[in-house]
Amino acid sequence: MTDLKNGNNTVRIDQGELVSFINDEHEFIHQKGSPGWRSADTEMFPIIGPVDKAGFRVHVPRSNAIQDQHGLLRELDYDLISKTDTSAIFRKEYKAGTPVKNSKFPEKSTKQWLFWPYSFEFEKSFELMENQLEITFKISGERDMPFMLGYHPAFKIHTNQPAICTDEKEITLEQVLEVGGRAFQVENSESITLKDKRSITINTKGFGHFMCWTEVANMVCIEPISFYPYSVKQTELHEGFQFLGDSAAVFKVNLLVD
Repeated sequence: MTDLKNGNNTVRIDQGELVSFINDEHEFIHQKGSPGWRSADTEMFPIIGPVDKAGFRVHVPRSNAIQDQHGLLRELDYDLISKTDTSAIFRKEYKAGTPVKNSKFPEKSTKQWLFWPYSFEFEKSFELMENQLEITFKISGERDMPFMLGYHPAFKIHTNQPAICTDEKEITLEQVLEVGGRAFQVENSESITLKDKRSITINTKGFGHFMCWTEVANMVCIEPISFYPYSVKQTELHEGFQFLGDSAAVFKVNLLVD
């Protein structure tokens, strides 16, 4: 377990997974083991969304890649690269074409092994500041590698009537529940606030959109995404790719508490 502390803020990270963010004794992160999702956060990379109806194949310039829902990155382990009292950096590395065992096989998938035809490094860093936690994702790899990126944190809900707010609208928990597994789409937004017993604002750079998901009333996932996967057929998921350039792609998420 990796612990960070800055004044009245504490963070706990379990092998790269954000499992706690406490400010003045208030927990903002969904606790594993509570009803809802079995995790607290994860990343969606190099794809976002399900691919079962496409035979678990995703079209890329180098033929087809075998992926499962939300990509193979979550099947890899993070290495802790560095740590201070208020910061930590984790990294995953992948070599093109390496088979990765699919944890969803055979119960939820017909594919035992996944692979991606490009090499990449994926870095996730945390910096705990006064009343805020900044999470930075840095993607390095082969030029023109296609990818999508989504960050999938789960937030604990403390009241009966929380609201998810952007500058343009307010979304109720009931609306998110009604959408179900497809996730509620929030287009063209870089900032969103969960108003509950206390509020937390998710400010982003590089993503461009959000989607919200839950199946219970005690938590909600508010997910920055580079592409909303349900806007196309699974066989056309490649339409949502962006491509690496000569330098690393950098994405940021700032969790600001009231």
